[in-house]
Amino acid sequence: MSHEAHEPETPHLDFEGTTPYEDYVRADVLTHLQHTLSDDPGEMVFLVTTQVMELWFTVIVHEWETAAKALREDDVPTAIDALKRSVRELEALNASWKPLGQLTPAQFNAYRGALGEGSGFQSAMYRRLEFLLGDKSASMLVPHRGTPRVYAELEKALHEPSLYDEVLRFLARRGHAVPEDVLRRDVSRRYEPSPEVEAVWTAVYSGDGRDEVARLGEALTDVAELVWRWRNDHLVATRRAMGAKAGTGGSAGVAWLEKRAQKSVFPELWTARSHV
Repeated sequence: MSHEAHEPETPHLDFEGTTPYEDYVRADVLTHLQHTLSDDPGEMVFLVTTQVMELWFTVIVHEWETAAKALREDDVPTAIDALKRSVRELEALNASWKPLGQLTPAQFNAYRGALGEGSGFQSAMYRRLEFLLGDKSASMLVPHRGTPRVYAELEKALHEPSLYDEVLRFLARRGHAVPEDVLRRDVSRRYEPSPEVEAVWTAVYSGDGRDEVARLGEALTDVAELVWRWRNDHLVATRRAMGAKAGTGGSAGVAWLEKRAQKSVFPELWTARSHV
């Protein structure tokens, strides 16, 4: 038996075209999408961080659509798995504020002009994310009228039940007293809290915490908490970088973000806790 040391096997290095890694990941495309418009070196960080956020929005939308589909099919385990994955992805998304969270006004002003009228509220994928949370608004389609494919996707999402709508329909099929006016509501409009839905969640949380409906509620609450943290991190980063000035794209800046941060996601999941 030979005791000679063997060199580790050399990986396959010679490919006729692009590498299989490149074919799958499209890294060359991703790393050539950065076209800065100023001479300030900080703009690259802002641009890449924003693009990374867009990719996380895409993943999270996929997870929530997976969860919604599973709930339509009464497949709670698959829905909970998707929600739990999205929690980890939301944590990564929220960490994206780290490179931008301590910008001074002077640092931001060095390349703010490059944004022109660009603003985060114009993000189509973030709008789909908000629509899935039940925060619907037909007016938010207006910025996308010039891009037919994006507009069509958003219009479709506007008229589809949100993730929370699917949760409430599932609860009704399970025998919980979700009122008909909630089940038959116009899903293209923003979801408004219901005392009867609050009573449903109160009953769920007063029962067995190991029940799959209770576990679904906790998975949704984890999502809601991290969305709230995202909104607050956005608010703090913006306040630090530009104070109370008007935002890019004509938005109200900090004032608009403060209003957003005050809103609860899946509201009855929070208010029901006062009655358990």
